[in-house]
Amino acid sequence: MTAVAKRNLGAIAALGVPVPRYDRETLEVRILHVGVGGFHRAHMAVYTDDVAAEGGGWGIRGAGLLEADRRIADTLLAQDCLYTVIERDSDGSRPRVVGSIVDFAFVAGDAEGFARLVADPNVSILSLTITEGGYSLVSRNPTIETIVSALDARRRAGGHPLTILSCDNLPGNGDVARDAITAVAETRPADLHGYVESACTFPNSMVDRITPQTKDDDRAWLRDAAGIEDGWPVVCETFRQWVVEDRFAAGRPRWEDVGVLFTDRVHDWELYKLRMLNAAHSCMAYLMALAGVVYVDEAMAIPAVRRYLEQLLETEAIPTLAEIPGYPAEDYAATVLRRFENSGVRDQIARLCIDGTAKFPSFLIPTIETQLAGGGSVPCAALALAAWSRYLGTVPAADRAPDSRGDRAIELARAALSDPLAFLELDAVFTAPLRESASFRNAFVAAHHDLAAHGSLGAIEGILVRA
Repeated sequence: MTAVAKRNLGAIAALGVPVPRYDRETLEVRILHVGVGGFHRAHMAVYTDDVAAEGGGWGIRGAGLLEADRRIADTLLAQDCLYTVIERDSDGSRPRVVGSIVDFAFVAGDAEGFARLVADPNVSILSLTITEGGYSLVSRNPTIETIVSALDARRRAGGHPLTILSCDNLPGNGDVARDAITAVAETRPADLHGYVESACTFPNSMVDRITPQTKDDDRAWLRDAAGIEDGWPVVCETFRQWVVEDRFAAGRPRWEDVGVLFTDRVHDWELYKLRMLNAAHSCMAYLMALAGVVYVDEAMAIPAVRRYLEQLLETEAIPTLAEIPGYPAEDYAATVLRRFENSGVRDQIARLCIDGTAKFPSFLIPTIETQLAGGGSVPCAALALAAWSRYLGTVPAADRAPDSRGDRAIELARAALSDPLAFLELDAVFTAPLRESASFRNAFVAAHHDLAAHGSLGAIEGILVRA
């Protein structure tokens, strides 16, 4: 068994596993990343590793601001910050060792230590994967407060320009990061707000790669099949995409050389992803959970489910999108369905059921509003929402996926078992155009009754017959 470590790279390469061939000692730490989780290590760090392999000199230092980051810090530092990415598709698994992360600083509870990292003039990019909640200012947000204090230290150390690059999976992530940081900066001395406004940029980006949580089975596969011991490998699909605005204040790696798309149409790409990939995930989630299906690829093997998703994308989602020149929406939709068929990743339906109250307002409701405004029909979307209602109303609490905002939804879902329209009172999700639309109300009620009478697959078949 060969442990992932610098001293063992030659032995790992001899096992047939790709390893960094560049000299990691020559990489200059110009990216400081907050939130080194599985997605960052499967996405931005992989792109940066690819650039380094082509002669680029940028390296990443991870920064752990939370006590929960201690485990990843300990794991990476014990492995010289090397780790294994296992890319999986239906044809098999392919590991590679990634070397773009060259250091990790565990600075939980050490705001001054983090500030010194940010103030380093060699740092050109402060990148973030801190989840949607990490930007919330509902209460004093320790992450944003710590970042703003660090930016003040950078201002006082010379005010070098800095790009703050959100890699979180939310619309307008750069704008969200800017708004949160600016709001806190406005409560500090005026010079800080001026520095953020004049010297910092916040590019929007669209990030995409399915990256399930690493399981013990994944570590065991790496040991048994590849002969490699890794304390925390990353598992992901082979597909990856990163679309970014080219607004960098102090340079950036040549990510475009390894597949990153720089464009001023990030918003249109976001809508492609939200209304096709994310919406299709959420629309299948509760239907399949009610049917007892465990994995996404198993759902895709059911012909009716695939036809349902094809109809959702073709007749309800794509008509609401502005097509991106050179990237037809139909091609994107076909790619989405191929990704769902991936039996290597084994993406779980239960994962897709998390936080429906937060997801549907972005993923599906705008599509329905646009369709209704244009006189279009929304039977697939109505069925998905009815399935969500029945899921919340009938699945025992111990078996339900968590929903951080779901208490009110559960209450209304239970009422909807006898009066389906009661669920539409959930104004955190259902907007006035939906509640006031007779066609949507009728479609929702009919779907609710079909699910009760025929189950998920029967209700889907009914949709397809009436199409």
